This record gives sequence, C-alpha cells and structure tokens, in this order.
Amino acid sequence: MNKQKALIITTLISLVGVLFSGYMSYTELIGGTCAGGGCSILLGLPTCVYGLVMYIIVFVVSATGVMSKV
Repeated sequence: MNKQKALIITTLISLVGVLFSGYMSYTELIGGTCAGGGCSILLGLPTCVYGLVMYIIVFVVSATGVMSKV
C-alpha cells in the first residue's frame, strides 16, 4: 500500500469518526440526552466532545496530506 492510499483511507475513517462523534456531541450538548447509553463527563464536558476534537485533528492532518503533491 502506498502513502497516498493510506492517507485516503485514514481521511475516510476519520470523517466517519467526525460524523459519529459529532452526532453524539450534538445530542448530548444540544438535545440534553445521551445517545449511547451511559455518558461520561470529563472536566465538565462529555467525553464524546474530546473524541470529536481528536477526530477533527486527524481528519485535517490526513486531508492536508492527501491534497499535498508529495
């Protein structure tokens, strides 16, 4: 597997993670209900918010790698 194909796969997986954790974060923060059962709180925020931030970072880094002409 070459580097470009690995970056594309990583970008797609991280996009799915952004969508899923974004949905979970939305239902917890805006809707006030937990979509996945028992929700954990860490430093005042639901843990799904931290997952959303991490998936966004992975998505941006991998998408930048895909778009670069290396």
